[in-house]
Amino acid sequence: MFDREQLAYLNLIEKINCAYCAYTNGFIAYAQEIVARTEQYWCPIKHARRILGSHVRYANFIDFGDAEAYRRELGELRKVLGRKAE
Repeated sequence: MFDREQLAYLNLIEKINCAYCAYTNGFIAYAQEIVARTEQYWCPIKHARRILGSHVRYANFIDFGDAEAYRRELGELRKVLGRKAE
């Protein structure tokens, strides 16, 4: 979101820094979504150990070591990626 440059109390350098942050955060969020979707398609399995900072799709992944659920749910997890957000 590019909106902080509208703040009158910021000087030029601060506005440039805000633009950089907005661009960088947007790019990283975009890249994270691509990686999350790729992981959901190819390997939607939770890790054996708890991880910090997982993406929002991770909660729907299949539990580590649950082979039956993997075979049963993999197709549906892939189909979800093709649906438009409601």
